Amino acid sequence: MLRETADLMTAGSTPSPLHPGPVPTPTEQEFARVLAQVLQVDSVPADGHFFEDLGADSMLMARFCARVRKHPDLPSVSMKEVYEHPTIRDLATALAPAPPPAPATAGPVESGLAEVLSAVVDRPVTPDSHFFEDLGADSMLMARFCARVRKHPDLPSVSMKEVYEHPTIRGLATALAPAPAAAVAPAPAPVPAPIPIPEPANGAPPAGALRYALVGLLQLLAFLAYSGVVAVVASTGFDWISDGHDLVSEYLRAVVFGGLTLLGIIVTPIVAKWVLIGRWTPREIPVWSLAYVRFWVVKTLVRVNPLVLLFGGSPIHVLYLRALGARIGRGVTILAKQVPVATDLLTIGDHTVVRRESALPGYRAHAGHIQIGPVTIGRDVLVGEATVLDIDTSIGDGAQLGLRSTLQRGQAVPAGEHWHGNPARRTDVDYRVVPPATCGTRRRVVYSLWQVLTVCLVTLPLGIGGIAMLLLAWPEIGALLDAGPLAFTDPSFYLHAAEVSAVLSLGSVLVGLLLATTLPRVLNLAIDPDRVYPLYGFHYALHRGITRLTNRKALTGLFGDSSYIVHYLQWIGYDLSEVEQTGSNFGTNVTHESPYHVTVGTGTMVADGLTVANADYSATSFRVSRATIGPRSFLGNGIIYPPQSRMGENCLLATKVQLPVEGPVRNDVGLLGSPAFEIPRSVERDGTFDHYKGEQELPGRLAAKNGYNLRTIALVLLVRWASYLGFTLLGLAAADLHHSLGAGSVFAAELGAVLFTIGFGVFVERANLRFGRLRPQFCSIYEPYFWWHERYWKLLWNPALFNGTPMKGLMWRLVGVRVGRRLFDDGADIPERTLVTIGDDCTLNAATWLQAHSQEDGAFKSDTITLGNGVTVGLAAWTHYGVVLGDGAVLAADSFLMKGEEIPAGEHWGGNPAQELPEVPAALPAATPRPLPAAALPPPRTEPILQASSGRASARPLTPTPR
Repeated sequence: MLRETADLMTAGSTPSPLHPGPVPTPTEQEFARVLAQVLQVDSVPADGHFFEDLGADSMLMARFCARVRKHPDLPSVSMKEVYEHPTIRDLATALAPAPPPAPATAGPVESGLAEVLSAVVDRPVTPDSHFFEDLGADSMLMARFCARVRKHPDLPSVSMKEVYEHPTIRGLATALAPAPAAAVAPAPAPVPAPIPIPEPANGAPPAGALRYALVGLLQLLAFLAYSGVVAVVASTGFDWISDGHDLVSEYLRAVVFGGLTLLGIIVTPIVAKWVLIGRWTPREIPVWSLAYVRFWVVKTLVRVNPLVLLFGGSPIHVLYLRALGARIGRGVTILAKQVPVATDLLTIGDHTVVRRESALPGYRAHAGHIQIGPVTIGRDVLVGEATVLDIDTSIGDGAQLGLRSTLQRGQAVPAGEHWHGNPARRTDVDYRVVPPATCGTRRRVVYSLWQVLTVCLVTLPLGIGGIAMLLLAWPEIGALLDAGPLAFTDPSFYLHAAEVSAVLSLGSVLVGLLLATTLPRVLNLAIDPDRVYPLYGFHYALHRGITRLTNRKALTGLFGDSSYIVHYLQWIGYDLSEVEQTGSNFGTNVTHESPYHVTVGTGTMVADGLTVANADYSATSFRVSRATIGPRSFLGNGIIYPPQSRMGENCLLATKVQLPVEGPVRNDVGLLGSPAFEIPRSVERDGTFDHYKGEQELPGRLAAKNGYNLRTIALVLLVRWASYLGFTLLGLAAADLHHSLGAGSVFAAELGAVLFTIGFGVFVERANLRFGRLRPQFCSIYEPYFWWHERYWKLLWNPALFNGTPMKGLMWRLVGVRVGRRLFDDGADIPERTLVTIGDDCTLNAATWLQAHSQEDGAFKSDTITLGNGVTVGLAAWTHYGVVLGDGAVLAADSFLMKGEEIPAGEHWGGNPAQELPEVPAALPAATPRPLPAAALPPPRTEPILQASSGRASARPLTPTPR
């Protein structure tokens, strides 16, 4: 089809002898040749639109960009430039010098790019052919084009963003050529966007096998010691509570024990931090060293503290950070759940608000080292939803950082300015949309006291009393345990354990469903939409209750990726208009602030990871508003959807896209990147399986999918019951042996629970794969393979317990990831484990996502991901399928590496979408917040810098595709 389309376009665009068309430049010819190779056609017209005329898609155009980068004689092309200049001629023109003083300058570049593109698409390419509309390329082909261009030293590097911005050979060559000094407009705000230096300051070699094993042993001993303390405390508390004379005395003892235990759990990380670390200072710590063991112990204790779960978003959270050494001013509101680690280097000024899902850890892992640096935020600052602040960053007084934005290392937002994007740059958008309210110290103190009393008098006693209620419900179990030790030798012991686990597993689903669909509706009666309420009061408590009760991961995980998720979301309050059932309307991870103010249009599909941020916050107030997602749209992964979104009908929202909140309403377009730019809504590949959507085909396919999904739900419930059964047996066995072994029985049960979790999780996942491996796929969501893949997602095991330890690499190997030696994984996630290859001495940061699949409307695609030796993937960075990261490559924090991209060995990439960042001196932060003293930032270093005016790095332009 692509060949036929391109041939027709070429034939139709042949100039007549009387009116000859423009002579293609060498860059146009080379771009056209590369694109023709990507499209596997003979030639590509210079004026053909990549998407509309040739039916290309983002995958093909990504291949095109990758191949261009392998041609040193061609300018680098980004996917953004492809979308903005969607013909060969436009792209070459955009990448060429502004006034071409000499044809010899632009000619070789155009010729080189065209040659590379022709090799990618396997056909001749003309300079003005639109990559997507005329040549039918997609992002994968254009990524190959970019990768090939990068291998040509005589061609400028091409990024996917540049491919979208200049989608013709001529436009691309023109944009990439150096512009005369007189033609360069001054950048309104140079924005540092540095990438981590490739070698740590101390230049230490990778740790050997002995140090690697020694660190793992010390971490194991620390875990055993902590488990032993927990066992002694739990055993002592159980005995003391059991000695109560009646229900009242047992309740009072449970209150005392629960309160003291909670206090101990909260204080332990604080004491450990001051004893093992003292004050955090800017430094580098080699992983697999004794210094790293101390860092890991403190980080783990700080982050597993249940205080954030119980008191997150409250003034108690701020007090906890202050106790850990953070310098936080008055009236600060922190809604982010991730606890900073290097707290002494965290400074936040008065009346600042840090929104949900933001990350400012104060450290990062890079090239086998932990790098620690300051994060400084001024007073009256707004840090938006899902933002990432790398180390050595600062935000001045009164400034704003918009949602889904990133400050890369060394970036500084001047006082009073508004920035957004990745890397962040200046903008005129105002993200402060809710006015302040009266919220003084008294309100914060009263709310905190109410939280503490609720937890100590209700939550903890109910949790501790769960064992007593279990024995009351099953007196037979109590009789067995009272009969003496070794009750587990009685067959009835296992029968009763099966009954208990069945009630617990199924009951948790039913009770959770009942709570999510009833009580929050009553609470919502007191919340008026678009009304401003003060924080830390009655209405805030109700809103927090609604959010917690209706965001049930166990239920969305059960019903997601099936027709039944639609009914569940309607039950909890979503307005789904007139539902057009697709069988995969929503994925398994859908969250919100309030389900009663969410509207989703007819025919819209959501891949996964949607967060409807329909509550806005200031440091003193909040407001709930309706968020409306237009009809016939497709939303990719990891999208934050605010109520101010300017999205209309029939839109494609790519993975990790930053949605515009000002300007015109977008219709019939796609959006990619942060800040977002327009791309085609769909390409020819997206319609490959449209015949399944016909009136004669769809009903039968949908019915078959529903039946398969029902069996998947039953299987998931069965697996959950088996998991409950294992833990129930361990718990009852510990209770049976408690009279003779005391705390030893609890300690043994803890170790047994860890071993059972590993063995059971690995077995279920591998058995679901029939102990085989995944293979790259391209199919419809109405084909049986995709139904099985949805089941595969629901049965994945998460080895997060082993983050930051040598055991994490072993766990990945057990589930099929090809992992090299000495992997450092601080919390990555890999859905398609057997499609991923990771080399030696790689570094993966927390929340790194290696996703080897994509769903776009009704099509599903998966392919391999390959990381070479010594690769670093930054905090919350996202790599898509079909990508290759060469040896020593670096992907910066929160970046999105599009499908089909190839990062050459040793290069530093960053941004959303990611592209190469050249190394130039990075400016130091221009302002330090007041009135709190700002931590000193490190001296200047050679790192990349981005110009805010054009989105281009100083040497060349800078810039997830949906599931």
